[in-house]
Amino acid sequence: MQFEDSKYFKELKPKKVTFGFGNFYFCDLFFVSEINEGEHFDWPKVTLVAKELFQHYGLNAKLGYISNRINSYSSEPQSWEKIDRMYGIIVASAIVSYNNFSLINASLEKKFSKKSIKRCLSLEEAVTWITTLNEFK
Repeated sequence: MQFEDSKYFKELKPKKVTFGFGNFYFCDLFFVSEINEGEHFDWPKVTLVAKELFQHYGLNAKLGYISNRINSYSSEPQSWEKIDRMYGIIVASAIVSYNNFSLINASLEKKFSKKSIKRCLSLEEAVTWITTLNEFK
């Protein structure tokens, strides 16, 4: 399910930022990514997103990240790790998978991440988990 079609889009009224490679939604406690089909989400693209995040939230923000994997694409997970090492912006991540291949990739990313990553089967599961983290209480 696309984030714009979810109840959270209507309830949270996020800022939508569109790039040629995907859409991002900036909510109060977290942001959501939806990368376009066939893209390679690499360091140059992550830095473009990070620039928008810092402009919107500030340099000292602490956010959850929901990767809503509605499309098939490749990524470099170490790019977000690098941003986080530099700025400490991401508290935890949730990966919403809609097929087995995406779920397997999420499992691999979880093994190599120093931050908490939850594999989810729905946006509702991801949003509920992110918004109930102790860091946001």
